[in-house]
Amino acid sequence: MSKIRIGIVGVGLIGITHLKNYAQIEHAEVVAVCDINEQAVRHVADQFQIKDIYTDFREMLKRADIDAIDVCLHNNFHAPVTIEALEAGKHVYCEKPIAGTYYDGNTMLETAKACNKMLHIQLNTLYKKETKAAKVLIEEGSLGKLYHARSTGFRRRGRPFVDGYGTKFFNRKETAAGGALLDMGVYHIAQMLYLLDLPKVKSVSGKVYQEMDMDEARRIESEFDVEELGVGFIRFEGGATLDLIEAWSIHMGGFEGSSMMGSKGGIRLPSYSTISQTGALSFHTTMADMDMDSTVNLDDMELRWGRLKADYDAYSSSQHHWIAALQGRVPLLPTAEIALQTMLISEGVYLSDRLGREVTAGEIIAYSESTNVKL
Repeated sequence: MSKIRIGIVGVGLIGITHLKNYAQIEHAEVVAVCDINEQAVRHVADQFQIKDIYTDFREMLKRADIDAIDVCLHNNFHAPVTIEALEAGKHVYCEKPIAGTYYDGNTMLETAKACNKMLHIQLNTLYKKETKAAKVLIEEGSLGKLYHARSTGFRRRGRPFVDGYGTKFFNRKETAAGGALLDMGVYHIAQMLYLLDLPKVKSVSGKVYQEMDMDEARRIESEFDVEELGVGFIRFEGGATLDLIEAWSIHMGGFEGSSMMGSKGGIRLPSYSTISQTGALSFHTTMADMDMDSTVNLDDMELRWGRLKADYDAYSSSQHHWIAALQGRVPLLPTAEIALQTMLISEGVYLSDRLGREVTAGEIIAYSESTNVKL
């Protein structure tokens, strides 16, 4: 198969992570990188042996030999770059979240459809072994009717910049639009939506907090104005519900992993923190009038399915899946649609907090506005 030729916009922490991942994919070739910081883009190009560099992404979009653009920028830059890339005839892979607001994310998705191009959002939890196992258990009926899910994400003190990790631009609504929900929560909420088969949101109730102490000099420098903790309760059409808690910083020793409850069984996923993953996928049911709790050997599952299932490698990571879909080997998972509904939920929590009440999906959409940064 011919290689997929890629141009990357943004060579910060995320851009470098994507470059390292592409280096492990046989049929991916990064042919150009772009960043407004010329010194940084030259350094990264040298590091990864990439010939062509740009400081204006529009110049890169003029190249007919680039198949896809990878957008590795802060949240409020996602939509403007993605839309121009799609309109230039490029497929687009975009870092999570889909955008800064539902309005901008929906515009991205509608543009992709109008241009007949693929739009893929980086949602790495969809490709984890435990997600694959949970999806199979659900699809073969082991959980019965799904009626409730719980989305959790934990950091003890892991706020970007003020706690010593990442840049100050994660902490500003001006560039990031939100905090813990848009940085971490997108992964865990999207995972639950995927396992629930993407139900339609009916209403959202939620609250966000910024209460813990932080280094005052870094608070001032970063202009920290986003949430460190977000909580919410979501009702879906059809009756299912979801509750969520997402912490950048909290005085707790940890959270249990996300979970799903069904009429015949339940699943608990491992707990995800900043630097580690703890626990195993567990399955809970009743057999012969006895309550049964079991764990899944995910390593053996992955080894066996990798040997037996065609194109299983196409689901080993978000970027492996992207390249395989561009090659036509597998259909693209609906990550843009999942990411858009994830944004609807997150923005619903913000709106509910602001209004002090539960809000409907229609209200969230009506209130949503563009937070694009003009380029």
